[in-house]
Amino acid sequence: MELIRSFIAVDLEENLLEDFRRLQEQLSSSGADLKLVAPGNLHLTLRFLGEIPRSKVEAVIRGLEKIAFKPFRVKFEGVGAFPNLNRPRVLWVGVSEGVEELKALAGRVEEVVLKAGIPRDPKGFTPHLTLARVRSGRNLPSLSRILRELSAVELGAMTVTAVRLKRSVLTPKGPIYSNLYEVKAVG
Repeated sequence: MELIRSFIAVDLEENLLEDFRRLQEQLSSSGADLKLVAPGNLHLTLRFLGEIPRSKVEAVIRGLEKIAFKPFRVKFEGVGAFPNLNRPRVLWVGVSEGVEELKALAGRVEEVVLKAGIPRDPKGFTPHLTLARVRSGRNLPSLSRILRELSAVELGAMTVTAVRLKRSVLTPKGPIYSNLYEVKAVG
């Protein structure tokens, strides 16, 4: 049985890519061992689905076809880390505007995913955009200092006009994403 690694996300608008790339450079200047997300792959994940059979991908698409949402504005602000700034594993940019709309949209996506027979995400939804993953403990104090300095950085805003079901193919050079389905905002 073919399994498709997939997720549902909002892509970052092209006009914001350069600012996010510069931010990634600032984080890299710490000398920490980072695996940066390629600028073209930057997105807000609404729901990671993992490796699922094609039949479930098709069930998710049927559910997404029924979702309607109005365009809304999202503002990116603040840099942080999971699980925390002292033990960073995942570096992210936060959302300061559009949080409630994103949560509502993620909730509707979660209903679609559950109906398709995919178990609930135990971590729930926290609006964030992943910038990089930390690969080792090299230069973590320097990285933590930069993260604290950037904790209130403003990175611009965009209008959410589409949600995409994306396929992720893992390669040695990093994941390659392709769109499987798109829901456009209405109104």
